[in-house]
Amino acid sequence: MDISVYRPGELTAADRAAWTAMQSKAHLHDAPGLANPFLSPEFTLAMGRVRRGVRIAVVRQDGEPAAYFPFQRSAAGVGRAVGLGVSDAQGLVHRPGFTWDARALLRACGLSLWEFDHLVQGQEPFEAGASGAFPSPVMDLDRGYESYLGELRARSPKFTRTTLAKERRLGRDTRGVRYVHDERDPAALQTLMAWKSAQYRRTGRSDRFAHPWITGLVQQLFHTRHEPSGGILSVLYADDRPVAAHFGLRSERVLACWFPAYDPAYAKYSPGLIMHLRMAEAAAADGIAYLDLGRGHKEYKDSLKTRELTVSEGWVTRRHPMALGHRAHRAPVRALRNAVLARPQLFEPADRLLKRLGQVRSNR
Repeated sequence: MDISVYRPGELTAADRAAWTAMQSKAHLHDAPGLANPFLSPEFTLAMGRVRRGVRIAVVRQDGEPAAYFPFQRSAAGVGRAVGLGVSDAQGLVHRPGFTWDARALLRACGLSLWEFDHLVQGQEPFEAGASGAFPSPVMDLDRGYESYLGELRARSPKFTRTTLAKERRLGRDTRGVRYVHDERDPAALQTLMAWKSAQYRRTGRSDRFAHPWITGLVQQLFHTRHEPSGGILSVLYADDRPVAAHFGLRSERVLACWFPAYDPAYAKYSPGLIMHLRMAEAAAADGIAYLDLGRGHKEYKDSLKTRELTVSEGWVTRRHPMALGHRAHRAPVRALRNAVLARPQLFEPADRLLKRLGQVRSNR
């Protein structure tokens, strides 16, 4: 087994094609998680344009590519999943039957440790270092939108009836509703980012778009048109103005939901829910097998989901002082955060406090 490490710009067209081919066939080999667009070469290349230390390990067997392992590396040799904190799927993309030794891979990459927070299922050598597993809800569309909607009606009749009624009401109260699945107007993307920033501040969360590299990453991916992967901006319009929007990533079979937001002036119509149903309809028509709503508990995700995937977080480490120090620093923070998120008696007061702080911050 031969392992070579490249900078993103050094990856050849042949390797990009082989990497994409592994993803497109992953569902046929009982590894559907590998099809996620956050594991695509396009996402890694875009990350390489906005962050330092992005690298790609290419594993070859008998001269042929067997696996691709994207990661970020600090000068001290601490490794992280590419886009840790914003990427919703992480791991090693490989051909069927490939196995690896996690510590040997880290040694070849010059890493003392590799940290992940959205490791996809089926990565057994990495899963040994997982400290927790979490649900990631999805909307299954492989049997078509009408089948999905029928299942939604059967499972959540009131939710479905209310959401569809709100869409009709929005149409009556305005000059009409239209949906654009793949909007190419950069102004619509700017509107979405402004809404999302305001939502982060309003709810007391950290504003991701206050970080120039995240804004740059989204803009890079918005302009990426490399079939079958790339960024996709979807917009719901009423009165010919955007009322809800979503920016996500798509691969051949998966649409990964990422940044949804809406105009609070239209909140009574639940435009975000309407948009998700329109997204599902258009994605199903485009051959998408499922929408991945991403890790994290949200009421709308529970209402829309058909099932859940599992992602995990943790560290794979070698015996190295840097690995021990990094893990000792990060583990208590993660444990506290997960304890709060997992317990309603802790999460609900914390959430209320964040929202009150957000209101104060928004009123300044």
